[in-house]
Amino acid sequence: MKKVILFAALLAAACGRHEPARPKAEELPPLKVQTAEAARKDWPSLYEATGTVRARVTSMLSARIMSNVQEVRVQVGDQVRPGQVLVVLDARDLDAGARQAEAALGEARSGIPEADNAVAAAKAQLELAQVTFRRMEDLFQKKSISNQEFDEASARVRVARANHDMAVSRRAQLDAKIQQAEAALRAASVNRDFAELRAPFAGVVIERRAEAGSVAAPGAPLLVLEQAGAYQFEAAIEESRIAAIRVGAPVTVVLDALDKPVETKVFEIVPALDPAARTFTAKIRLAPMPHLRSGLFGRARFPLGSRSVLTVPAAAVRRQGQMESVWVVEGGRARHRLITAGAQHGEWVEVLSGLREGERVIAAAPAEIADGRTVEAR
Repeated sequence: MKKVILFAALLAAACGRHEPARPKAEELPPLKVQTAEAARKDWPSLYEATGTVRARVTSMLSARIMSNVQEVRVQVGDQVRPGQVLVVLDARDLDAGARQAEAALGEARSGIPEADNAVAAAKAQLELAQVTFRRMEDLFQKKSISNQEFDEASARVRVARANHDMAVSRRAQLDAKIQQAEAALRAASVNRDFAELRAPFAGVVIERRAEAGSVAAPGAPLLVLEQAGAYQFEAAIEESRIAAIRVGAPVTVVLDALDKPVETKVFEIVPALDPAARTFTAKIRLAPMPHLRSGLFGRARFPLGSRSVLTVPAAAVRRQGQMESVWVVEGGRARHRLITAGAQHGEWVEVLSGLREGERVIAAAPAEIADGRTVEAR
């Protein structure tokens, strides 16, 4: 046992002779560093709310008739133009109805010559009866004809007038029948148009719920469209902020999928609150931009005045996991200090705790810095 201890002591002594002692941080030459003062600044007070991008105009295309889907001409993601045919339904029954209405109209119009001739004949008979009656009336006044003959002439006038009125009435009935047939043909044409579903505006197909061969029921959506270039950001605002957020209030929208923040304004406040989340919705208009689409997550930042905060340069703050720290210059030496950092605004970071106003921090600490090392501010 004594030999083992002696050998270990000799080995330790030998190692000590070959490894020179490292100088302490206090013994190293001064390290030149750049420093900045922890100073108070007036920062804007912001309220941040999360939200989602939504299309301002969304249309669900559905059939107005019961029919089989014959063809769907678009896919999800396709751009469509106004009036473009998107879905075609089976229109054989509608075509048959249109042909039937057209035939009924043709039949009604074919009776026009006969009805007009009947009116003309009745009119001629009436005129003849009236002329004859006037002659018979002159003879009756001269006592040249009997009462029987005069009454017969008068009756012929009444009969001729009745026949004329009947012919005119039948002609009017024919006109009404023609108008009815024309209305039926227009209705059949409108129903025929229902067999083709067209895009109401320029946009993009975001959902397809029908395939060829499926049955289209009235009111059941077949396609969902979003209007192109018309998006808004819907932010969920805590009910405690209802007095601070107003229509027309400036707001900055930051979308995680896009690097550029958007400066815009609130254009609508939904008056009803969500009873479960205790929030109300603020709608924020978004200008057209590349890669903008519904469903994107983002944050809306509302300025609510200003506040005084203690700040240091962002480059001075070191982060290791959950630890945040800075290097402070005290008596010409570097001291490591743990802090609690807050929000960052540009090149400055808010310090919530760990520093006092007026203390100087090393703006960009070099790699060879150590606690207690002498530093020289440049």
